[in-house]
Amino acid sequence: MSGKNNQNASVFGRPWIFIRGVPAMKFLPPEGPTEVAFAGRSNVGKSSLINALVGHKGLARTSNTPGRTQELNYFVPDGYSGEADDLPPMALVDMPGYGYAQAPKEQVDAWTKLVFDYLRGRSTLKRVYVLIDARHGIKKNDEEVLSLLDKAAVSYQIVLTKTDKIKAAGVPRLIAETLDKIKKRPAAYPEVLSTSSEKGAGIEDLRSAIEQAVLR
Repeated sequence: MSGKNNQNASVFGRPWIFIRGVPAMKFLPPEGPTEVAFAGRSNVGKSSLINALVGHKGLARTSNTPGRTQELNYFVPDGYSGEADDLPPMALVDMPGYGYAQAPKEQVDAWTKLVFDYLRGRSTLKRVYVLIDARHGIKKNDEEVLSLLDKAAVSYQIVLTKTDKIKAAGVPRLIAETLDKIKKRPAAYPEVLSTSSEKGAGIEDLRSAIEQAVLR
């Protein structure tokens, strides 16, 4: 069955594979399937969340060292030929973390340029999921990224991570506070998701959100 004929089935119910790391724009794969990207500060839990989404603990590399991901890492569901009539329905893109102050400035500048060039110039990019650590909320460098997304008119949705690290009663309040902070942002999707990769909380909601954004 071709990828096109199977697009209505859950893309998260099949194995996923890593296809390439992109250290510079010239190494981007040809534009084909719709792309969904994950952005967030270093150590926000992007790789862990991607692994939870696809049910594969070792797909995206995780590390306790901030700034480990230095490339745009591409993942697609397995079993598609890659030909024009059999492309995967989507690709997940794990973006380099931002806000890591200990990295050399030239390295930070290179990561920043790669990320921002990608956000501004990728026509197949459907939505960016901006991950926010529930223990810290939206910080200044998060706001800078949200402003860039607004300026570039790239649709994005806030996803709270590590909600198991705060009291359960605090989650609804944090969601309300976050919604209030983004309500005037033109490119922000008006719903905040809460997740815990460790506990599996909110993962199904995020899968559904992604499939609705990409496949509708």
